[in-house]
Amino acid sequence: MSVQSIPEKQSQQTNPTKGLRLGPLLAWVVVIALLVILAIGLLRTQQGPVNVGQKIPDFTLTTFDGQTIKTADLRGKVIVINFWASWCKPCEQEAADLEAAWRFYQARGDVTFLGIDYVDTEPEALAYLKKFEITYPNGPDLGTRISQAFRIRGVPETYIVDQQGVLQFVQIGPFRSLSQIKSVIDPLLQP
Repeated sequence: MSVQSIPEKQSQQTNPTKGLRLGPLLAWVVVIALLVILAIGLLRTQQGPVNVGQKIPDFTLTTFDGQTIKTADLRGKVIVINFWASWCKPCEQEAADLEAAWRFYQARGDVTFLGIDYVDTEPEALAYLKKFEITYPNGPDLGTRISQAFRIRGVPETYIVDQQGVLQFVQIGPFRSLSQIKSVIDPLLQP
């Protein structure tokens, strides 16, 4: 008896799952990348505002009248940075005192005030400035870039920065009086 061997057919077919393995891998890479970006954003928001004793982030403010102010160019001066909005009732409570403080220090030349209009429209902001006769430089926070850099929680918030660009005081909510504002600025001006 002879045993006959049956020739084996060689499979010419390719594995249909071989090309599909790359798709899920890429999907997982995209999902993980998005989760990392989200985690970084959450960590940043949990850090809170810029802390006293830290250098403030440098920024450029274009005022409503077209002037460009760079905080890096203000080194050597005390800077009072006030975040406000025309729709903010507590902002109205401190508006006159901030203007009075500005007028008190303006002639000295070693203190400057910057108003940062937060999430507002230009007509309402300009009406607010006119109503309270505010004369120190003010401009919109376009794209909320400046408020995000300071990680503000709301308005009003005021940051007082020393001559070296280091944050020395944060006021969450409105100042209560001109004397309160001066009590924070005056010690920074002493030699």
